[in-house]
Amino acid sequence: MALSRLPLPPGCCASSGRERPACGLLSPLRYQLNFPDCGPACTSRALLALTVPLETLQVVKGRMMQDMRKGLCRQTHTQACMRMLPTFICSMPDGTGYRLCFSAEKGSFLVVELCQNYVRTLLVTLLGDGNRNPEVIYKIFDMPEDIVRGTGEALFDFIAQCVKQFLAGVDISQDRLPLGFVFPFSCRQTKLDKAELISWSKGFCCSDVEGKDVVELLQVAINKQEVYNVEVVALLNDTVGTMMSCSTRDKACEVALILGSGTNCCFMAEAREVEMVEETSGRMCVNTEWGLFGDDGALSDILTPYDVRLDQETFNPGERRFEKLVGGVYLGEIVRHVLMALAVEKALFIGSNVTILRTKDVISTQQVLDIIDHEEGMDAARRTLETLGLGPSERDCCRVQQLCRAVVSRAAALCGTGLAAILTHMCQAREMEQMAVNVGVDGVLYQGHTRVGEILRSVTGLLAPECTATLLPSPDGTGLGAAIVTAVALRLASQRCQVDQVLAPLRLSRADLERVQALMRQEMELGLGQETHANASVRMLPTYVCGTPDGSEKGEFLALDLGGTNFRVLAVHVGKDGIRMASDIYIIPTIIMQGTGEALFDHIIECIMDFQQKQDLVGQTLPLGFTFSFPCQQLGLDKAVLLNWTKGFNATGCVGKDVVQMLREAAQRKEHSGLKVVAVVNDTVGTMMSCGYDDPKCEIGLIVGTGTNACYMEEMQNVGTVEGEQGRMCINMEWGAFGDNGCLDDIITNFDRLVDEKTINAGKQRFEKLISGMYLGEIVRHILLALVSKQLLFRGKPCPQLETKDIFKTKFLSTIECDGLGLQQVQTILQDLELQASFEDSLLVREVCKTVSLRAAQLCAAGLAAVVEKMRENRGLDKLSVTVGVDGTLYKLHPCFSQNVQQVLQDLAPNCNVTFLLSEDGSGKGAALVAAVASRGVEL
Repeated sequence: MALSRLPLPPGCCASSGRERPACGLLSPLRYQLNFPDCGPACTSRALLALTVPLETLQVVKGRMMQDMRKGLCRQTHTQACMRMLPTFICSMPDGTGYRLCFSAEKGSFLVVELCQNYVRTLLVTLLGDGNRNPEVIYKIFDMPEDIVRGTGEALFDFIAQCVKQFLAGVDISQDRLPLGFVFPFSCRQTKLDKAELISWSKGFCCSDVEGKDVVELLQVAINKQEVYNVEVVALLNDTVGTMMSCSTRDKACEVALILGSGTNCCFMAEAREVEMVEETSGRMCVNTEWGLFGDDGALSDILTPYDVRLDQETFNPGERRFEKLVGGVYLGEIVRHVLMALAVEKALFIGSNVTILRTKDVISTQQVLDIIDHEEGMDAARRTLETLGLGPSERDCCRVQQLCRAVVSRAAALCGTGLAAILTHMCQAREMEQMAVNVGVDGVLYQGHTRVGEILRSVTGLLAPECTATLLPSPDGTGLGAAIVTAVALRLASQRCQVDQVLAPLRLSRADLERVQALMRQEMELGLGQETHANASVRMLPTYVCGTPDGSEKGEFLALDLGGTNFRVLAVHVGKDGIRMASDIYIIPTIIMQGTGEALFDHIIECIMDFQQKQDLVGQTLPLGFTFSFPCQQLGLDKAVLLNWTKGFNATGCVGKDVVQMLREAAQRKEHSGLKVVAVVNDTVGTMMSCGYDDPKCEIGLIVGTGTNACYMEEMQNVGTVEGEQGRMCINMEWGAFGDNGCLDDIITNFDRLVDEKTINAGKQRFEKLISGMYLGEIVRHILLALVSKQLLFRGKPCPQLETKDIFKTKFLSTIECDGLGLQQVQTILQDLELQASFEDSLLVREVCKTVSLRAAQLCAAGLAAVVEKMRENRGLDKLSVTVGVDGTLYKLHPCFSQNVQQVLQDLAPNCNVTFLLSEDGSGKGAALVAAVASRGVEL
């Protein structure tokens, strides 16, 4: 990309006639080596060493992004300097912003904030009215110097004493007081309230804390003080607190950085990126711990001798290299080392005793910030240097001011480089060309001088031009943010409990599925028995198909496939070279589906005649196989009596009649003489036959689409409703009716009953209504309505659209559950339904969809487990290898359904090796194959 450069500042203030050195803040972006007159060459060299060219900053940005990716990846996490620590904060306040959170978050929350040299305790009362600011009471407790380098027990005892003393001075009536703990050090979190300290920084080095859960240490210390009503609910880094407290009414803050005594940054990452946790949906806040960046040498080309000397004097040399270039704890020390080196070279303080500059911490970062001020900076420089006994000249003061500006400018520029790396990473992860984001900022360096913010914005804009970052100063440090995190955690915990209660009836245990499997087996046996057939909910209908294709079939055939709102007509050529097909799809309008039987079959004949016209088949009489995907009592290969309609069909005058005869009568009415129906089969049988042409082991057919059904090859000796003992016959199970006798009542939920009540066949096809595509969207809709009524979804606002039957299509489940689909796209789907969803809402809708589709897959697998185990036992096998031919949009198009079916089936039927083969050409091809064999007089 084309990169602009910030201009170097003009010359400034020396009183001689020469051009004066710059008093303006030194630019962090160098594009030439000649500075305005800075005095001796060693001073110019120092200034040059402390500035970083834009090209180098771009390289640093790239290195940081690479390290971020390593930190997020499970395989390379341990190799990364930036630890990219999960915070387990996955939600903004109420899913929206800072002001709106107060309409949901309500109550009093205690906050303890561990700072550089003090502990701050706060009592934050969120009023929940959406209009007023929270009430905040706080107190600061100075921390003795020996605490930060003493024992961990002493540190946490001190914090607990602060809590007890603070609470003694406030009036609080809550029985339970949740506490949010701001702990600004690297922690490995496994929960919001469980975090092991990785390492100390910022001068802290308390013993016996690293590797331990700091939440537990604080809770133990508080209990030791006999303050039993305080419970530590959440631990967070100061950057996270800043992010939460900087959210606005219009837009949530999704990035925060600290530029103070130390430095760090956090951001809302796509959860799928955070491989160290199992969460794969939505976003999670990641604490980058970017202060560690460069510990592997990635910053060696910009380190100066002054940085190296400073590092050697710290208690952790070689560590936290980025923070030691940026953090306020170190900037005064960098300036001291620069001044000491220049004094030794006689470039500053000539004639003065400079021994004082060998003493650590004689120049503070606050003094550095005072010195770089435009108006009072020269006076501040003089006061600081005179206090040290250095007897500075005016030129000394001016050069010191320049050097201080160079050190602070470099820190701001590097911080801007890091922010640019974060923003570009976010933009790429979200697959956006342009991104606008709010960035919360806190820390004495940022707040202490306006020019620091200007450099930060400028560098970020130059290095991440695709991102528009709005920097928002933290309104109240991290305390308010910690209170919000704690409040959100409690709200989400309460909501989680309520959501689990709503969804619990749909979550089936292993024992539940084993019971369904046993019940299916029991109903299968009843359906096959001559005496018990009439009382079985699974009808187990003989199909008179007694074998699968052997490859010898050939000829030209027609096929009809009627099983839903789409009706398919096919012309099929079967030969030695395989099968060729031509087909057309015709719509069956609802008015015909639910009209008269004559109108329905007349429409089918009209579609056949139209197809034959298009295919130039008029006048030809071809054998026809009819796939009729509704429950029928088959009396022969070409005779099937309709038992009842399903899938929304309800044409009158059809139940109890032979569907083949009705088709022939319609042909007569339409004067279509070229119709020769030789076989009528169910869609499951057609699917089994179609897949059997490619795989001789295919002896099961399964449909999971608009409806659901299965068929399989049963031993003739077990089929009590048909004469004969030899061989096998395909049985059309009609398992959609499983449970119509009440045997599944204990797993049928209120949501299922609500769906069933509004169907045209209430009380029937109960198993199908738990599994198939015609009903899953409706089940989800009723669950969403229940969640809205409990104030758990869409902020409890009325959703008129959700009251509309069938508004939530089953295809939405397939789309919403797709792993690659971001929650922004899920929001878009919901917005198309006029549902204004937050990211939290989108996550919950996705969870509901997954729960409903998983149950459907589990029940389907339990049914199949009963089938394959029966086949195995029938054949006396220890192990059964069999193929299932499958068709249906739900099985084929849903991203998880097929995998869930296969995994659960393997678990429930471990002695059966089951292969699933997708039917590529639908059940129409199978009907043609049945017709092909029948037309040759071969008994199937």
